[in-house]
Amino acid sequence: MCQVPEWSLGNVIYSLPSGLRVPPFGLLSLLMTPHPQRRRRGDDRREQIIDQALHSFAANGYHNSSIAEIATRCGLSQTGLLHYFPNKAALLAAVLDYRDRLDYDRLGMNRQLRGKDALQQLVRLVEHNMHVPGLVQLFTVVTSEAVTSDHPARAWVVNRYRILETYLAEALAGGITDGTFRPDIDAPAVARQISAMMDGLQLQWLLDPERVDMANLFRTYIDDLTIQLSA
Repeated sequence: MCQVPEWSLGNVIYSLPSGLRVPPFGLLSLLMTPHPQRRRRGDDRREQIIDQALHSFAANGYHNSSIAEIATRCGLSQTGLLHYFPNKAALLAAVLDYRDRLDYDRLGMNRQLRGKDALQQLVRLVEHNMHVPGLVQLFTVVTSEAVTSDHPARAWVVNRYRILETYLAEALAGGITDGTFRPDIDAPAVARQISAMMDGLQLQWLLDPERVDMANLFRTYIDDLTIQLSA
């Protein structure tokens, strides 16, 4: 009986036709392409890991969360989890990327809103955030930790604030251009004030949700600000 050569890719052994010692380029590409079902299982597992890591980082912070604990929550060994994410910093990056994508969609940053429309979109975002306390807590904890220069999320936090403030400043400038807002507004300064108000209310709401109505307070703030900015 002839022996069938085998080709190993990762942990999978592929049998090749007799006499074929090395897979040709086309066959190698085919072998390296995950089967759709395996790809779906891998994607599902990554989503599970990100979800459990999100809860851990939000509850314990980055430094007090462990890969081993997150792996256990996912029914994996630590080595098994590291197959998907090579280290804790990479896992944190995936969690923050997930949160960014959610905020990007909710804030409508794929289109530049102007003036009052942009401010009302922020009100809707804050209203939504009251229904996802885990995501709000994750952002608040990671942002607080990132004031230290060696924190792996520091660059993400700094960049996120810059992106948000640029988006808001351009929205305010758009309101000036279309005559909705006064021309003497310092758009970048007002953008930072809005961002600071959002963060401050989020922190107070997380600490005392029974007494702090984050959505109502922010809505009132935006309504008053709109009156002040209006031409």
